[in-house]
This record gives sequence, C-alpha cells and structure tokens, in this order.
Amino acid sequence: MRRPRRPAYDETVRPPEPYWNTNVARHNGILRAVPEGCGEALDVGCGDGLLARKLARRARHVTGIDSSPGMIARAREQSGGDPALTFLEGDFLTAELPHHAYDFICSVTAVHHMDFAAALTRMREVLRPGGTLVVVGLAREAGPGEWAALIAAAPIVRVTKILRRARTPEGMPVAAPRMSYRQVRTAARDLLPGVRYRRHVLRRYALTWHKPAGPGTALAR
Repeated sequence: MRRPRRPAYDETVRPPEPYWNTNVARHNGILRAVPEGCGEALDVGCGDGLLARKLARRARHVTGIDSSPGMIARAREQSGGDPALTFLEGDFLTAELPHHAYDFICSVTAVHHMDFAAALTRMREVLRPGGTLVVVGLAREAGPGEWAALIAAAPIVRVTKILRRARTPEGMPVAAPRMSYRQVRTAARDLLPGVRYRRHVLRRYALTWHKPAGPGTALAR
C-alpha cells in the first residue's frame, strides 16, 4: 500500500529535547545523513523511540526495533499513534525484516549489545542498494593513544554533561563495550568497504556507509 507523503522537514523548526545525553548529542548528525526522498528508515536499538520520532519528519515511514519490552512499550506510547512509526519488539539479528528494503538505517549505542560483525552484516543485508547506514557506538580504550584521547577529553565531557543536565531515561538497558576503538575501526572497514569512521569527543564513534547502488536503483517512494 502506498504510504502518504510526509511534509517537508524544516531544519529551523526543532521541538525542544525531552532530555539530553551523549547519545542525543549525535542525533542531529544522524538526521543530516538521511537521504532526500527517504521512504523507509530503520532504527536499530530504538529505545524509547526519541530518534525514530525525529526520523519520521525526514522519512515517509520509520521502523524502530528493540529487544527491551519496556522500551518498546514506551516508544509506542510516546508515538501518539503516528502511522509513520512502527515499533517492533525483538532481536534485530533474528527478527523477520525484509532484505534490501530500507533507504536509511541508523543505530545508536546498540551494536555493543550484539555480536558486532553479525549486526553490521545484517544491517548491510537489509539496507537498500544506494542507501545510507549510520552507526554510533561505544568502545573501550586500549593502548596509549586511546587512553590519551580519553584523558584529554575528560574535562570537556564532564563539563558538557553538567551544563546540559545529562540524563538517561529510566530502564534503558546498558552494557559495557567489549571491542576497542581500533578493533571497531578495523572490523568495520572489513565489513563495510569504504566506510567513514570518526571518533567523537563525547566518547562515541560514528560509522557512515553508503551501500553501492545497482543499475537503476532509486529510493523507495
């Protein structure tokens, strides 16, 4: 069934954030990566649906998936019945999702809860040729260079959190990252040829990848 066209997104009109933390700090960068004319978007590890609700102003339809029943219940409640939003409870690695179906896929601090290679491989499979993938993640420090970067950034991170009154929604699942930044960068480059890797000051890394387009590829309308 053809979905109704979404109104154009206005960058200058942004409702106030219900809360802020170092994950929310990456939302604007993710939204800027959404391709023009995006039809179907997928948010992996959507939590309470905050980012998915923002994506719905950029894409015709957004699916959020999370393994936490509590988070999905909260996401559905806060979506206000918006037909452009669908929230699925389940394991992203095994859930029934169509292959090559999504014009845009994002994931914020969720891949360290899963097998990294399996998660990126699944994202690659369900992303439409010509589509865009953005992963924001956590990693651990390993080696003098990574520890030096952590120490140098610590005062900025601490002050920013205080000034922005950082908080995390109650019940949000947490896990310690197993992979180092270098391991993430190396594995991502093997799995997603041409991926762009960036490390952010607020203890996050970002992967941005554009899946090669096949002949005649176009975004879903």
